[in-house]
Amino acid sequence: MASVQQNGQRFGITEPISLGGPTELDVIKTRELEKHLQDVGLYESKEEAVRREEVLGILDQIVKTWIKTISRAKGLNDELLHVANAKIFTFGSYRLGVHGPGADIDTLCVGPRHATREGDFFGELQRMLSEMPEVTELHPVPDAHVPLMGFKLNGVSIDLLYAQLPLWVIPEDLDISQDSILQNADEQTVRSLNGCRVTDQILRLVPNIQNFRTTLRCMRFWAKRRGVYSNVSGFLGGINWALLVARICQLYPNALPNMLASRFFRVYNQWRWPNPVLLCSMDEGSFGLQVWDPRRNPKDRLHIMPIITPAYPCMNSSYNVSASTLRIMTGEFQRGKEICEAMEANKADWDTLFEPFAFFEAYKNYLQIDISAANVDDLRKWKGWVESRLRQLTLKIERHTYDMLQCHPHPHDFQDASRPLHCSYFMGLQRKQGVPAAEGEQFDIRRTVEEFKHTVNAYTLWIPGMEISVSHIKRRSLPNYVFPGGVRSSHTSKGTWDSNRRSEHRNSSTSSALAATTTTTEMSSESKAGSNSPVDGKKRKWGDNETLTDQLRNSKHIAVSVPVENCEGGSPNPSVGSICSSPMKDYCTNGKSEPISKDPPENVVAFSKEPAESLPIEKIATPQAPSQETEELEESFDFGNQVVEQISHKVAILTATATIPPFEATSNGSAFPNEAVEELEVLPMRQPDAAHRPSVQQRKPIIKLSFTSLGKTNGK
Repeated sequence: MASVQQNGQRFGITEPISLGGPTELDVIKTRELEKHLQDVGLYESKEEAVRREEVLGILDQIVKTWIKTISRAKGLNDELLHVANAKIFTFGSYRLGVHGPGADIDTLCVGPRHATREGDFFGELQRMLSEMPEVTELHPVPDAHVPLMGFKLNGVSIDLLYAQLPLWVIPEDLDISQDSILQNADEQTVRSLNGCRVTDQILRLVPNIQNFRTTLRCMRFWAKRRGVYSNVSGFLGGINWALLVARICQLYPNALPNMLASRFFRVYNQWRWPNPVLLCSMDEGSFGLQVWDPRRNPKDRLHIMPIITPAYPCMNSSYNVSASTLRIMTGEFQRGKEICEAMEANKADWDTLFEPFAFFEAYKNYLQIDISAANVDDLRKWKGWVESRLRQLTLKIERHTYDMLQCHPHPHDFQDASRPLHCSYFMGLQRKQGVPAAEGEQFDIRRTVEEFKHTVNAYTLWIPGMEISVSHIKRRSLPNYVFPGGVRSSHTSKGTWDSNRRSEHRNSSTSSALAATTTTTEMSSESKAGSNSPVDGKKRKWGDNETLTDQLRNSKHIAVSVPVENCEGGSPNPSVGSICSSPMKDYCTNGKSEPISKDPPENVVAFSKEPAESLPIEKIATPQAPSQETEELEESFDFGNQVVEQISHKVAILTATATIPPFEATSNGSAFPNEAVEELEVLPMRQPDAAHRPSVQQRKPIIKLSFTSLGKTNGK
């Protein structure tokens, strides 16, 4: 394989981190990865591939017939009628070559200026499709951010978008990758064209398409297994993962998928968000379309994990990511990095990396969002609308609690077989890790939930029967239909990487606590030995029946590292631990907002270790949000040189973590000079106004002592 350097071509905005080629081990591991992906069914059969091509051919003939029909109806002359044409393009996973069995095909219909979106695409073409027996499950969505029609053609799922170009004739060899295609195009057409333009640009910007595809299949499968594949839920969708993988391919242009997967986790575990991921320099363009630029656009400064599309107009494809979902994904990157390192030492395998995340074991508290409708068609519409709003609930909870209450949305809905017109969504809840609960603090999110429900019920197509309810539920009260086979396991997962890491973390924490307690006891005895106390010279000994809990209870001034699962709900990644004060006190509130415990402090966070039935959301307590809060929620859219790489890898990643330099207009007025993109300062994030913060009782700082140095001092 010829290296990129030898070909004289460079991909990306920075130099590669490594140009080294694969080792024998990389070749073996890559074969194992490809076999694993085959065994789990990620590749479609040849018969299905042929059927997809046939369906696309049929669809192309349908739109050509449609354009002839409406051209004749609009009275075009014979010459224009003869050359009237519409063309089908594909994009998304199918165009990238990473689709699996049963996946839908993202398609774009490009039509001439006289074929309108409202009257012709959602009119005549929709009518034609509805009358064809081979077309089923036709669902037009004309009011979506990117209008589309979804349907099945001969059993193959199709999402069809429409772009109306200001041309009288659409040539059969039309190249939509040229920026000139956007001239005089309406906003919805620009959005519709964006998918195809971005997909084609990605394939042009990666050094080896086959290695890119295998690595992307791997990362998509991993993200789905770990519950972080969902753009609408605030994680990342297909295009986001494709852009991230493409950047790694640029940084390691001669690497095989085994190494690319490993470096994926290493690079993004160290990435300094909100610095953006860029595959190429951003073009200001000449058509006046808005591009992503946090120096000019205030809303762009709110994006915390920007992944920029490479085609003009460059946009942030990951605007849905929130502080909580970024924290979850960062934890998953850390986990992936550790497993890949273990794989290099033959202590783990691909099965370990792809272990599914046990969402309903990770937290003690959940939000359950239940929706229902009168019939199947209404439920489909209602689900689509509610799913698009769930991100706002996460953002509002984070904002109204000043990021102290963290949410982990599950990317999928669940349905009870006994209630076909009902489905549920779940969010894991936990207090911010590493921050001790302050006395006097409470989490009352009733107002937040009511705002969310009010927003959802403002659905323009709402009809009676569309209902939504939100409630707080404990882990032990989760409905059985959320578990595989509808059966709740009697014990937590054991033998997995995650469970082993939790056990190691728990044992480490317990050992540290016991060692600290014992050392403090010895110090206390030594200090008493020099006094005139009646107990001079006596060292306290733990009784045979005294447990570790008793020891911790008696040691009042020690900061103890508590495992994540002992805090409010746990973390999806045990490596992201927390330091809590011990002993830890958790309470829940009753229906009258009174703590259910023996005289706890007022306004304590409503998390409990005690059994509880499903509680209404009114029973969770959070700080009141500012009465007039401005909300800006967007609605858019190794190798040969191992030693050298180990030494310079972190520096290289920081170099690759490039952002746009502070805005200074160039001589031609452009915000993007032709010079190389420089390293930037991190843009400040908006902080809540201190005047609106609830009063929280100040806690005494924890004084950390070095027992070794104190022992020497006492000896002196």
